[in-house]
Amino acid sequence: MNATTQTPRRFQQGLQRLLQSRVAGVLSYPHGVDRYLEVLNPLWSTTEVRARVEKIEHLTADSVTVTLQPNTNWQGFIPGQFVQLTVSIDGKRHTRCYSPANSLHRTDGRIELTAKAHANGFVSRYLREQLQEGEVVTLSPAGGEFALPEQRPERVLLISGGSGITPVMSMLRTLCDEGYDGEITFLHYANRAEDMIYADELADIATRHNNVTLLRAFGDGESGGELSGLFCSEHLCSSVPDFAQATTFLCGPPPMMAAVEKVWEEEGLSDRLHKEQFTLATPQLDTSDEAGGEVRFARSETLVANNGSNLLEQAEAAGLTPESGCRMGICYSCTCKKTAGKVRDLRTGEISSGDEEDIQLCVSVPVGTVTLDI
Repeated sequence: MNATTQTPRRFQQGLQRLLQSRVAGVLSYPHGVDRYLEVLNPLWSTTEVRARVEKIEHLTADSVTVTLQPNTNWQGFIPGQFVQLTVSIDGKRHTRCYSPANSLHRTDGRIELTAKAHANGFVSRYLREQLQEGEVVTLSPAGGEFALPEQRPERVLLISGGSGITPVMSMLRTLCDEGYDGEITFLHYANRAEDMIYADELADIATRHNNVTLLRAFGDGESGGELSGLFCSEHLCSSVPDFAQATTFLCGPPPMMAAVEKVWEEEGLSDRLHKEQFTLATPQLDTSDEAGGEVRFARSETLVANNGSNLLEQAEAAGLTPESGCRMGICYSCTCKKTAGKVRDLRTGEISSGDEEDIQLCVSVPVGTVTLDI
């Protein structure tokens, strides 16, 4: 069969699938096809990426590693990217961002996500304490610009801190599976040795791969790492003297990332430093003329003068501790109800109505007086 006969057939098949999906949608109104499919199998969906929890592990005392088997809607990821994981807790859907930690070349098609359970982390604590094998969760397509380039660098430096280890772990596993022969340095920071996720596997990888150097830095100074304390330029000069020649991938707590960024900027190497970015940069908006009025936190009976910063920062400055995650408007963990007033969305510049609505604290700036249900 030649190409001229294949093309019409592909078109006919595509048209047939489209018509079938539209007919199915009409027949299943008002609930939609997926509502009926999930009765037969919770993983079935015409559009959503759903995944079954196949395995739950606890690599450290405060972390959880979840292995998921996605349905056929999953289109894969690039090492370093993140997904939005949605779980149902007490009948309400909650969404958070996590980076797959597995190799791109994992043969069983499963996805591995690791989360650190924080005291105020509602979803991370659910994953750590309540999630059960066999449950079905929902995933977004993979996204983010923090990703291992298709043309592999000649020299790689991976720097991570805490749970920021997950995306660079995916990069390391992928490179090892590909037989990458360039030099890799893996520099990780943790409070203590027992807090280091993937510690045993990393030690094993460094033993089996002569081109992989593992450097562990522990804050307590007593855990026997190759380095101790927080990140500093001396760590690089003494342990990674050729860091300027490496393509560097960085993910970790904001203070650590800021310290690394400063060194690379001072050395004129910013173009060789890749950082985890969940979203595109937000527009630079002048909101100084909107800083009048008050922010009223109704449930806690707290009242503060509006200082023009985003509502998450103003709530924290007022001594409140609302749940928060990415602080970039994508994980939705800081969503709350605005009962009165207007806010500006920092991502788009748009001003909301004065009606009651759900907003995200981290990307919302009050325009005049605002009342929140916090």
